Amino acid sequence: MSEPHAEVVRRRTFAIISHPDAGKTTLTEKLLLFAGAIQIAGSVKARKASRHATSDWMEIEKQRGISVASSVMQMEYRDCVLNLLDTPGHQDFSEDTYRVLTAVDAALMVIDAANGVEAQTRRLIEVCRAKNTPVLTFINKLDREVREPLDLLDEIEAALGMPCVPLAWPIGQGKRFHGIYNLRNDTLRVFRPGEDRRTDADEILDGHASAALAERFGAEFAVAASEMELAREAMPAFDRAEFLAGRQTPVFFGSAINNFGVWEVLEALVDLAPSPAPRVAFTEHGHREVRPDEARFSGVVFKIQANMDPAHRDRIAFVRVASGRFEPGMRLKVRRTDKELRPTNVVTFLSQRRDRVEEAYAGDVIGITTHGGLQLGDTLSEGERLQYTGLPFFAPELFRTVELADPMKSKQLHKGLKELGEEGAIQVFRPLLGSLMLLGAIGPLQFEVVAHRLKTEYGVEVRLGSANFSGARWIACPNPVELNRFVHANGARMFNDAANAPAYLMTSRFDLDLTRERWPKIEFHQMREHAGLQLQGRN
Repeated sequence: MSEPHAEVVRRRTFAIISHPDAGKTTLTEKLLLFAGAIQIAGSVKARKASRHATSDWMEIEKQRGISVASSVMQMEYRDCVLNLLDTPGHQDFSEDTYRVLTAVDAALMVIDAANGVEAQTRRLIEVCRAKNTPVLTFINKLDREVREPLDLLDEIEAALGMPCVPLAWPIGQGKRFHGIYNLRNDTLRVFRPGEDRRTDADEILDGHASAALAERFGAEFAVAASEMELAREAMPAFDRAEFLAGRQTPVFFGSAINNFGVWEVLEALVDLAPSPAPRVAFTEHGHREVRPDEARFSGVVFKIQANMDPAHRDRIAFVRVASGRFEPGMRLKVRRTDKELRPTNVVTFLSQRRDRVEEAYAGDVIGITTHGGLQLGDTLSEGERLQYTGLPFFAPELFRTVELADPMKSKQLHKGLKELGEEGAIQVFRPLLGSLMLLGAIGPLQFEVVAHRLKTEYGVEVRLGSANFSGARWIACPNPVELNRFVHANGARMFNDAANAPAYLMTSRFDLDLTRERWPKIEFHQMREHAGLQLQGRN
């Protein structure tokens, strides 16, 4: 077995997704704890807590107790390398989450057992379904009074549009939560509450001793036993091929805050989640499938983060390795610019903590220090000119003008907006006419976060004002002369985004419809990538 192939087989790269407050960040912490990557889990409950979640490293995240940016964490467990990407749960930061989902091979969906499948979870499920991403499901908070397991499974099946296959089952709930029955090996792990409890000290009972279990756990075990029997008869058996094709989801139960049910999820990630798969890339001669164990390195930038280390004001490009073996100092080409890159200061992550990378393989996420040479969606490759696609940039529907509180800090403002725009934290639009820049966002909380970061990271206070726009469309046209005519005729509505892609900003849907009628040769796109592919196809 070749070294790249052997290393690829060891990789598991997955994202954790959920609606806000379902317990996603808590589960992330406990997976890190169980794998031995951290020694003590951070508190994600109190704003004034002395400890914070490992994955929540921004100051605003620590203050709010929410995740507003995705985090990357690498750990080893059972001779496997797990690349875990924690995503923002809040819908206002869903664009960041969607980009993360393009960089993973599986998703771990966290469901609040009291609330079931909530709105943001449904949106994320749609993204996973569109990409046929395998999804594992963890139903959390069984230590509380929650909904019945069978009802939850029915709801998840309806939302996912695929069968649920429970591989664990809860015995009771709330104050009468007794434990989890492992349907994979017919054992029962007895519940003992406590955030500092040791899993290796858990009491494990033989599930076949049903009479003894019924005597010990009473009515709760009797109900669970009948439900498990019903589930076995009514639901399909676990089929790994169906799971990998995104047509079946294995389901687990537990209480992440109490470290309970986490071990079963960690084991399932190693046993069931897929290794990196081939990816389709555009080449100079069309497109081809790139295998992860190919000799030559390739990777795609799916995230850029400014100021992870406030002391150094650095910018890190997060690169998902798609093929080959990475070594510091190797010669790489940036497909968009055709410029050569020889990255030497390359790191791997445990959220904000970094370790120098000596080598990386397909599935790994590496961080390359950049000073503006890389953008979201850039492909890096060794030798062959490849371009991976699929990184989404959605048209914003909310807009704000930006004004300085101190006019002497114009240079800092432009630097901050340039970097935050390239990062994808906000969409920044520069007008073709005039100088007043606009911010575009999916949700209002993005504006608050950007204003906070401008103040704390760049020393700039801003006032955000209302803007008379309700949407944006990136434009493309096969005829460059016609494109130039449109741009000049609509100069007051034309802006360039952080990647210098031209966008038309509209005041209403009627405005857009009328403009389309007047300019039938101009194509208007809700996603920047679609407009970019039109341009790329002509180059």
